[in-house]
Amino acid sequence: MIRKLKNEELGRLSVDEFRSSEKSPFVVVLDNIRSMHNVGSVFRTSDAFAVNAIYLCGITGQPPHREIEKTALGATLSVAWHYAADTRDAISELREAGYQVLAIEQVAGSICLSEFQPEPGKKYALVFGNEVDGVDTEVIALCDACVEIPQFGTKHSFNITVSAGIVLWDLHSKITQKQ
Repeated sequence: MIRKLKNEELGRLSVDEFRSSEKSPFVVVLDNIRSMHNVGSVFRTSDAFAVNAIYLCGITGQPPHREIEKTALGATLSVAWHYAADTRDAISELREAGYQVLAIEQVAGSICLSEFQPEPGKKYALVFGNEVDGVDTEVIALCDACVEIPQFGTKHSFNITVSAGIVLWDLHSKITQKQ
């Protein structure tokens, strides 16, 4: 018989344990995200995949905010975050810290997500763009590469939260398989 597990059976870390635990080699960069619900959802997904930090850039909302918490469900307390008024400044800081910067975007010459193989020991900054315009063109120019999620329907993009979930799951799976 299938039985749904109770929360106390899931063995989750406390916020303090999470903060001091080993993190994935990924940081998430949110480039001018309009929706506070999307920001909160990315926090929650980043917690699930032990993302090192989130960079909130430009108009992207910052905690504490009621609408962010509605979807983050407390993940703003566990996942480290930083604010940068300009995404380009965040990218410069991350590059100086040794991160390879990847825009998640559809561009000429992008790498299909299924073909991208993260290298063990390397750190990656994953840039997700605005709900309407995607990653800013000036930001794309500063990235080391662009990774594209394959799509097979009539729409040209995913919601930012879906993109973050797909990419983080895929890269986390590839990294853990190599360990």
